[in-house]
Amino acid sequence: MSKRFTAGAVATAAALALTAAGLGVPASAAPSTSRTFTVVAEDGFAADTAVAAIQAAGGTVVSRSDEVGMFQVTSDRADFAAKATAAPSLIGAAEQKAIGRKPKLDRVEQEHLMAASVAAGTAARRGAKMDPLDDKLWGLEMIRADKARKVEPGDRRVTVGVLDTGVDASNPDIAPNFNWALSRNFAPDRTDVDGPCEVPSCLDAVGTDDGGHGTHVAGTIGAAANGFGLSGVAPNVSLVELKGGQDSGYFFLDPVVNALVYAGRSGIDVVNMSFYVDPWLYNCTANPADSPEAQAEQRAIIKAMKRALVFAHNKGVTLVGALGNNHEDLGAPRTDTSSPDYGADPYPRPIDNNSCWDLPTEGPHVIGVSSVGPSGKKSDFSNYGTEQISVAAPGGWFRDGFGTDTFRTYANEILSSYPKHVLQEEGSVDADGNVVAGFEESVFKQCKPNGECGYYTYLQGTSMASPHAAGVAALIVSRYGKPQGRGGFGLSPDQVEQHLYRTAAEHACPEPRLQQYRNEGRDESFDAYCAGGLNFNGFYGYGIVDAYAAVTTPLKPNARP
Repeated sequence: MSKRFTAGAVATAAALALTAAGLGVPASAAPSTSRTFTVVAEDGFAADTAVAAIQAAGGTVVSRSDEVGMFQVTSDRADFAAKATAAPSLIGAAEQKAIGRKPKLDRVEQEHLMAASVAAGTAARRGAKMDPLDDKLWGLEMIRADKARKVEPGDRRVTVGVLDTGVDASNPDIAPNFNWALSRNFAPDRTDVDGPCEVPSCLDAVGTDDGGHGTHVAGTIGAAANGFGLSGVAPNVSLVELKGGQDSGYFFLDPVVNALVYAGRSGIDVVNMSFYVDPWLYNCTANPADSPEAQAEQRAIIKAMKRALVFAHNKGVTLVGALGNNHEDLGAPRTDTSSPDYGADPYPRPIDNNSCWDLPTEGPHVIGVSSVGPSGKKSDFSNYGTEQISVAAPGGWFRDGFGTDTFRTYANEILSSYPKHVLQEEGSVDADGNVVAGFEESVFKQCKPNGECGYYTYLQGTSMASPHAAGVAALIVSRYGKPQGRGGFGLSPDQVEQHLYRTAAEHACPEPRLQQYRNEGRDESFDAYCAGGLNFNGFYGYGIVDAYAAVTTPLKPNARP
C-alpha cells in the first residue's frame, strides 16, 4: 500500500521495512566506490513516487522507514545528491556521515579530568544512605527521589529507552532492570570513526557500551535499589537500550530516526535523548552561509527528525532531551563557528532563530532540560532560554560552591554507572580491574561476594540532567498509568509532560538577573540573562523536577502547567 507524508502528522498505513536489526547497509560490506545517503521524501508524495525519483537519480534503496518517509540509499554517481535534491518528490539527500557527536572525552562532561587542580577531598552530602554510594548522589536528594521511592519506586511494566551509545548490562546495578527482549542496536560500528570492529558483523551485542555515556545515563534513570553500588531515580522501571550512537560518540541520522520509530512501534513509555544533531550545531532550512547542497542536507535532517519525534509522541512515547552545553540562549543563538564539525572545516554561520533548529531538543514534543549544580545555580555550561526550556534538573557543576571547600570538587558532578573497559581505556582503572592511584575520589569499584563488580564515575552536563527528568517521567507513568491495548500499560505523553511541569519545584531567577561566572573563571561569553517569572523562566523553566511531588500530587487529566 502506498502512503503519503504530511507536514503535521505521519501516515500510519504501512509498516517499517528494515533489516532484522533495524539497520541498512551492513557495516562489514566490501569496499566500493558507492556512497550511502539518507534521502527524505517531500510532504504529500507517496513512498513509491519517492523511490522512483531515487532510482531516476541513480540511487538504489537498501532500506526504508515509511512512517517518516526516510530511505537509505547507495549510489556511485557523483551527482546523486544534486539530482535527488532537484526531484520534486524529495527534500534532499544527506550523505551518511556523522551528524551527531558525543565525544569520549568531552570537555564539558569530563572537565575534572582536564582540570589543572582539583580540591582535595569531597564534601559529605546530607541525607540517608540507601545503597552504599547513594550518599554521593546529591541529585537524588535535590529532586526528592529518595522520598518518592517510598511511595512509588517504579513499575516494571514501564519502559525507558536510553537512546545513546549503548548500555552495559553487566553492571550489577543495571542488570536487574535491563530489558533484553526490547533492547536493540541500530548503530553498527563504522571503521572510519569507531576504529576496527570488535566483532565480524560490526554490530556490537546488545547490553554492551564502548562509549560509556549511555551506561551513565541509564544508571541515573533506573539503577536498581538493591543494596549494592548506587540507585537511580526510578529504581524499579525497565531499561531499554536503543543504541543510536557510535562507539566514538557520533550519532548518524538513520540510527537515531530508526530508534525513535522503533520506540513508537514497540510501546516504549519514555525515551531519553542526551545528544545533539550535527555536523551542524544548528540545522537550518536555507542559511545563506551554507552551500545549496548543505542546505538541502539540513532540510532533510530537520524533516526526518521532526517526523520521527512526532511519530514516537503519537505512539505514546514521552520524549526527554538535554538542552545542550553551549552556554547560550537557544532563543537568541550566537554565530555558529563550530560547524560542520565532521567532513569539512567549520566556518562562521550566523543563525536565524526562526529557520534553524538544535535537534532533537528543539524538535516537537521534546521536554528540554537545563542543568543545575548542587547549589541550585544554573551550571555555567548549560543552555537556557524561555523559548525552549521546559524544566531544570541536577546535571552537575564542577565549579559550583565558590568560596567553600566544595569548589572544584568531583562531588559537584553526577556519579553513575560506567563500563570497566572504558575506564581502563581512559586510564583510571588498571588491567586487573583496580582503580588507579590518584583516581580514588572520582572512580569507584563495588564488588559482590561472588566477585561480580560494578564501576562508577562522575560526569557533568545537561546529558546528566535529562535522565533525572526522564526518571521522574517514568515514575509518573508508573504511578498514574493505565492498562492499554493488548496487555499494555502507559500514560499519554501530554499528561506526563503536564504533570511533570505542574509538580516541578518553582525556582526564581537570580538577582541580579544577569548571571556572571567570573569567580568560576569564565569570561563574558558565559554571561546569561534569566528572563521570566517564578512560574516560568529561562534558567529553570517550570522549575526543578520534583519526584516526590510528582508521585504524591493527584493527576489532573488534561491539566495545563
